[in-house]
Order: sequence, then C-alpha cells, then structure tokens
Amino acid sequence: MNFHFAPVQGHTDAPYRHFHSEVYGGALKHYTPFIRLEKDGIRQRDVKDYTSQLNRNIDLTPQIIFRDKRELETLITQLREKGISSIDLNMGCPFPLQTGHGRGAATIGNNELAHAVVESVQGNPDITFSVKMRLGLENKEEWRGLIPYLNKLKLSHITLHPRTARQQYGGEIDFEQFGLFLKESNNPVVYNGDLRTPEDITKIIDSYPDISGVMIGRGLLGRPSLMAEYLSGAEWPEDKRKQKMLEFHRLLLNHYQENLCGEAQIISKISPFWEYAEAEIGRKGWKAIRKASNMAKYNSAVGMIANS
Repeated sequence: MNFHFAPVQGHTDAPYRHFHSEVYGGALKHYTPFIRLEKDGIRQRDVKDYTSQLNRNIDLTPQIIFRDKRELETLITQLREKGISSIDLNMGCPFPLQTGHGRGAATIGNNELAHAVVESVQGNPDITFSVKMRLGLENKEEWRGLIPYLNKLKLSHITLHPRTARQQYGGEIDFEQFGLFLKESNNPVVYNGDLRTPEDITKIIDSYPDISGVMIGRGLLGRPSLMAEYLSGAEWPEDKRKQKMLEFHRLLLNHYQENLCGEAQIISKISPFWEYAEAEIGRKGWKAIRKASNMAKYNSAVGMIANS
C-alpha cells in the first residue's frame, strides 16, 4: 500500500513538501504541481521548484499537463534532459482554465491524444509513468473510452478521483464507477477523493483491498498530520495535531522570511497554508488570518490559534 500527497497549485511547492516531510515523516510519495509549457519551454518557476535542493529528503515525481501530442512530447523531452526517471500525466485537472484549453480532464475523451500517450509512454521505456485522472469531463462513464489505451501500458499506477470535472470537488463521489474502473484496469489503481480523517482512509482500504494506495490533497492541507496519524495506528489528540501544525508553520514561515522580500510577499505565500484548515484551527482564528494585512496582524491571528 502506497501513500501519495496530491499536488495542489499554490500550496505544495518545494518548501512546503520539504518541511512537511521534516515534521511528519517521509512515508509519502510527492508530486510537483502540474508543469506546463510556456512559449515552447517549461516555465522557469516549475524548473526551479522541481530542481530545488529542498526536494532532497522526499520521493518526488514531476507531473505534467498537456493538450496535444506536441506538448506531451516536448515536456517529456525537456524533463528527460534534466535527468528525470518518472513522470505523472495529469489527465484529471477539473478547472475550466485548463479543461477549456483541452488539458486536464478534457483529455479523457480525446482518442487522438490517447494514441499519442500510448506512443509516448512506450517510446520512453526508461521513464516510469503514472496517470492521474477523473471519471470524465461531464460524463461519469467517459473513462471507459480511455481505459483500453491505458491497459496497453505498463504504468506504476493510475490515480482515480471518482467525480467528473464538472463536479470539481462537490457532489457525490461515484463509488460504483470506481469499483468498475478498479476491475477493468490492468494497472495498479490509487484512490483519491474526500479523505479527511484516519477513519476515512481505513474505510477506503477496507472497502477496496485491491487498490495499491491512496492519494490525499486537500485533506492533508487541512490536517497535515493525517497520514502520520493513520500510519501510527491512532488518531492524535487535538492539542498534538495543533502543536505539530504550528511547528510546521513556523519552519515554513522562517524559510519565507529568509528568502522573500517585504511583508506583502511573505503573507501572500504563507497565508494559503491555512486555507483548508478551518476545521482544525477554529473559525475565529481562520477568519483572522484571512483578514491579516500585515505581519503584526498575521502573527496575532496565529497566536490566537496557539492559545485556543
């Protein structure tokens, strides 16, 4: 059973990954937020994130997002030149800014691109590939058109979030479709979606003993101790979770203060740390952090959490 930390744009950058691993342990497989082309080259901020020395203590795979064969092959070629050995293919991003341009979940129903994925993966046997996807863009059975192509490949795993892109992160998870996908796939399957407590993880693993792992994104952002709790075999008391979260925050904030210039830039980088944590830290402190316009107010808001 493998445990994966889902990449989240604006959150899981190299400093976040590094200090999370330092505080909670290194049992998780990490992925970069999706890498895309910009003027026929990988964006420099993506290169900086993937090549950062802060990645030295984690198991990291770059994730790429693409809309056609040219983008796919260019990304693979440029990452190969940087010495990578594994790539995750993003075929599940639900956000209209990407699906509207044919990327992410919009690739699931693109048969021409599915052919290109097969050719590219088979043409790079020295690279280990994985896929992250949804059930479909709008139709929950859209995956059925893609699975024959994926079954031609030897992938390390396929991560499936059993919602459509149109649902984004709302609406009911379709466990029936997940079960059908699990039976149809020739590749190992990882479950992703709405895992917020150790009990949630246990229920999924018990319900689907044939899965090869679970992937968690927003659940870990809101409760960074989640996987450490599960692996320890016991749910941590609230005060321990809060103490560890504040330790993690302190390390990350110190890093940003040492490497960024100006309060506005520091606050814009550190405040997303709490975006999904309302249930963990309480609404009062959470709202105060969101309203903080300078470091004095921000530190005061964090102090409310420490003293609550």
